[in-house]
Amino acid sequence: MFLWRNNTSHDQENDSLQHESKINELKATIGPLSGHSLQYCSDACFRRYLDARNWNVDKAKKMLEETIKWRSTFKPEEICWHEVAVEGETGKIYRANFHDRQGRTVLILRPGMQNTKSIDNQMRHLTYLIENAILNLPEGQEQMAWLIDFTGLSINNTPPIKSARDTVNILQNHYPERLAVAFLYNPPRIFEAFWKIVKYFLDAKTFQKVKFVYPKDNDSVELMRSYFDDENLPTEFGGRAILKYDHEVFSKLMTEDDAKAASFWGFDKKLQQAINGHHGADGAPSPVS
Repeated sequence: MFLWRNNTSHDQENDSLQHESKINELKATIGPLSGHSLQYCSDACFRRYLDARNWNVDKAKKMLEETIKWRSTFKPEEICWHEVAVEGETGKIYRANFHDRQGRTVLILRPGMQNTKSIDNQMRHLTYLIENAILNLPEGQEQMAWLIDFTGLSINNTPPIKSARDTVNILQNHYPERLAVAFLYNPPRIFEAFWKIVKYFLDAKTFQKVKFVYPKDNDSVELMRSYFDDENLPTEFGGRAILKYDHEVFSKLMTEDDAKAASFWGFDKKLQQAINGHHGADGAPSPVS
């Protein structure tokens, strides 16, 4: 038993040293960085991209370079709430006011509440909330959890395939290893045909993180409850909390977070003043007892 434990510890040390070596190798191959790219590419960032590509430095390099290019044009860190607030009027995506059992930020997605037509603006809204979820992660936690509620989804408002493909592209290619798990709660039958197409956009790692939950399937329900306390989980997901999305309240919270993001990314005071000059988003919906 002692030898087994000793060997295990030795293997873990070797893995850690190898990973550290891979991180340094990736840093060297990426080369000098500046501005927001330098701030984005922390050691933890390098680790996530390597992890997403099974610690293959060449593949991680290609993936990270594509993200750096994407961020330089899309500029996700510069999106402010007032630019995407119209997308959030129905609460189709919002950051919950609770975390999962591991302290992860939770995003609630309600595709049946779609209220706009522009896929480009929808992706800016999604990206903004992913950035916001990351901004609000507790120290030591790098991942978020998604809860997807299909209430109101019909054949008339099922998302276009392009919307799903763009969502997958942003999440798994530009925010690798940021998603811990996504629970799809009680999807209707019309979603089955949609999923048969969408699942081919997912890489193996992302696919493993997608969990279907059905109220009559005890195993799937128990799996979801292993991630969340019943007191926090909304009734829409079989929990006890009653959440009501208040767009004005949420907008005040997001506006406050815009100031935090501006400070984090080192924007000038003029931009911070512009952010603070817009009204729109404070606190996420709170449970009502």
